[in-house]
Amino acid sequence: MVDDVILFLTGHIAKPRLESVLAGMEPDFDYEVFDIGVKVAALMTEEIIARRLPTPITADKVMVPGRCRADLDALSQRFGVPFLRGPDELKDLPSYFGRAKRQADMSKYDLKIFAEIVDASDLTIEALLRRATTLAKGGADVIDLGCLPDTPFPHLADAIHALQAEGMKVSVDSANPEELLRGGKAGADFLLSLNEETLHIADEVSSVPVLIPKDHGDLQSLYRAMDAMEKKGLPYMADPVLDPINFGFMTSLERYAQTRRDYPECEILMGTGNLTELTDADSGGVTAMLMGICAELAIRNVLVVHVSPHTRRTVEEHDLARRIMYAARAEHDLPKDYDDGLMGLHDRRPFVQTPEEIAEIAAEVRDKNFRIEVAEDGVHIYNRDMHEVAQDVFDLFPKLGVDTDGAHAFYLAAELAKAEIAWRLGKRYAQDEPLGFGVAVERPEEDRTRLKQAGHTLITKKQEATAKRTDKGTGKTSKSSKEPAS
Repeated sequence: MVDDVILFLTGHIAKPRLESVLAGMEPDFDYEVFDIGVKVAALMTEEIIARRLPTPITADKVMVPGRCRADLDALSQRFGVPFLRGPDELKDLPSYFGRAKRQADMSKYDLKIFAEIVDASDLTIEALLRRATTLAKGGADVIDLGCLPDTPFPHLADAIHALQAEGMKVSVDSANPEELLRGGKAGADFLLSLNEETLHIADEVSSVPVLIPKDHGDLQSLYRAMDAMEKKGLPYMADPVLDPINFGFMTSLERYAQTRRDYPECEILMGTGNLTELTDADSGGVTAMLMGICAELAIRNVLVVHVSPHTRRTVEEHDLARRIMYAARAEHDLPKDYDDGLMGLHDRRPFVQTPEEIAEIAAEVRDKNFRIEVAEDGVHIYNRDMHEVAQDVFDLFPKLGVDTDGAHAFYLAAELAKAEIAWRLGKRYAQDEPLGFGVAVERPEEDRTRLKQAGHTLITKKQEATAKRTDKGTGKTSKSSKEPAS
């Protein structure tokens, strides 16, 4: 049974490919394709759609290209049918609709992130607030104040109160029992960590303690502390302690699994820093594996730390990983096709077009504007007069004819360098768009209801053209009219 009729809006060049992709999908919906009258589909705007889309619309939904700059809510109200934004690339339509059928809610998770400020005792209240605000923005649920050995923390109580005044949960992380007691009496929400010999602190404060073995790896001492808390009816978390690789990593994982078997309902915390910090590997992949283990063992708390520069986005990575693992577990599915944000280095589908498909598109171009694309055979650049392919983009420069056009040469150099990086890494490339590195980098929010502002090179060329017109009118010759922008 057919569910909907979807009207796909596109441009001249993309229409044949869109029709081909849709036909190959054999979708469970009917569809229509309408050429809105622009050459490149991404140049479609809200105003163009409003002027050129015939009415009444008989379809149930209208889908615009992913890069279309339009307010879809406004268009939905204007035409009386829902407008949807499709993927950026046509080749992604099958996976887009496959994912849409599941409609996983990526806002859900059941794991708390404790984000440690490792040098908290050395920071002022103002500096702690700034650091904590950044961590909370990245996804931290609890700000962990890391106390340094043999370093006084006279403003510990003030730090706790200041963070809580901003609506943040706070934990105190110290090996000094007196410091933990001070933190608990100041109202800290959690204490890291107590063992069976320091458990009396939990009787004097309302903070929830994280329990660890008295001696490293001594699971029975951890169990005794847990049993004592159970008898008192007090909340706690258990941390069997994760060890680094080659220093007991697998044995420590076994301890977590054994604790879960022996205490099916207890709250467990895992500190992930001994893997993310002490392994020379991109932290996103390490985090994904650890969060998968947490999902399987129903570990609902992690302590995250950032000391090494290579873990600078560890909070954001843990935040996304917990959402992916929650969604996959809820649907009894593999943790794939939910979000690409943890795939910072390589993409699973890097090349949108085959070399043959790019050649077909290039043959239709009727203007001098350069298009750049990436396929398995290298970097393609073409316009109406040429189509070249190279794996080293320096080989392309003599063929571009921009020797005296500094602004254009600079733009092409930047784009071609980006394209070669994408080709070598196996990443998705789109001209005039930044390369995607997932949550490994902070990417500014993009307003797809508005056209992008002109780039620096286009602004420079417009300024040069204005200067030339002014000089022509006055009979003067300026430097900008003689020399290209660099």
